[in-house]
Formats: sequence, C-alpha cells, structure tokens
Amino acid sequence: MNKPPRKRNKATSALSSDDTPPDNQDLEGNPATATITVSAVEVTELTQEEQSDCLPLERKVEQAFFEAGKALIELRDRRLYRSMHKTFDEYCLNRFGYNRSRSYQLVDGAVVVDNLQKCPQIVDILPTAEGQVRPITKLEPFDTSNSEVVI
Repeated sequence: MNKPPRKRNKATSALSSDDTPPDNQDLEGNPATATITVSAVEVTELTQEEQSDCLPLERKVEQAFFEAGKALIELRDRRLYRSMHKTFDEYCLNRFGYNRSRSYQLVDGAVVVDNLQKCPQIVDILPTAEGQVRPITKLEPFDTSNSEVVI
C-alpha cells in the first residue's frame, strides 16, 4: 500500500509583524535579487605548532566515546566508585548523568572499537560515534588467532 506524500511545513519568516527589515534587504521584492550585506571576518592562519596540535586533538574528539567507554570499563572493573556509591549504575548516574543503558552503550561501543583496532586488514576507518557501532555490539569478536581472513 502506497503512503500519501508527506506535507512540507511552509517556511516562516523570522520577522514578526512589528519588525521591519534592515535597510539593505528587500523582502517584498524578488528574493533572487535581494541584497544582503555581509561583514568580512579576518581569518588568521594557524602557526606550525597549532597545525601540529590540531590533528591529535581532532582525533581525540572523534574517539571521545571510545575513550569514555574505556574509562568506564576501568572504573567498573576496578570498582573505583565503591567509596561513594554502592553500584556502578548509581555511580554513573550521579557522577556523569548516564543511566544504566547509556553507560553500557559506551562500554559496549568501546569493546567493539577495541576489537576493530585488532583487525586493520578489515577496517580502515574506525567509527567516530557510539551509535555507529551499536548495531554490532552483539556480534562475537573477531578471532585474531586465525591468520586467514576470508571476505
């Protein structure tokens, strides 16, 4: 059975009835011929040191969920929460605002990425978000003892 086409919401103007457009914009006329003034912003080049710092920092941001998951695993396994909290779930909720589900999504995601790093012949680009690995968290890890890989 075919679904009816979805209705699109009409775009609404950011101006209220009391607002008037700036002098340099003609909203009543043809929008293709409207004039918009944009002020220039000076962009300074990065220094050599800044350039060399940029990539590692970007990599950390991309792998933030992986690092968070690894840290949660260590906190859980070593029970480093025990002086203030009875359970790992309680600790994650009080300390980070993560409910049980979110805590274990990060933990499971870190386990998957860790396993993917062990088989570079299969995975060239690692995931950058936990949601990207969530569907495969239930799969068995790749057996690295088998040197023959069949794709």
